[in-house]
Amino acid sequence: MAMGVTQKTFQLDIVSAEKTLYSGPAHALAVSGQDGELGIRPGHSPLLSKLKPGVASFVSDMKEPEEVLYISGGIVEVQPSVVTVLADTAMHGKDIDQARANEARRAAEANIQAQAEGQGFQVAQMELAKAVAQLRAIELTQKAMRR
Repeated sequence: MAMGVTQKTFQLDIVSAEKTLYSGPAHALAVSGQDGELGIRPGHSPLLSKLKPGVASFVSDMKEPEEVLYISGGIVEVQPSVVTVLADTAMHGKDIDQARANEARRAAEANIQAQAEGQGFQVAQMELAKAVAQLRAIELTQKAMRR
């Protein structure tokens, strides 16, 4: 996920119910909003959005690769100089167990095929989205580490 960055920064806080994953300056943030992908840079217009399961990536040091997190959902609040991500669950891409994420994806796909349209189907779709997002976080983290 290539992000345009400048020397300017904003305060970024990424927290989950379990812990604070990051609190400090950031040059840019990309997250999966409910209505599409969001790219946030310093001075962004105020915004409040739900987050869907996906990848959040941010640049805290322009000399280092972007950091990649898996986020299961939550909300993001954007103010001109402060951005807060309140995640239901969040993990650094490097901390995700790839074998477990692959198994969760296979189980969710099987569950989708077994479910008729309805609430069970929607739950299975959400589980699949979470597993795919975890695998994407792993992929992006590994790619950034190779640079």
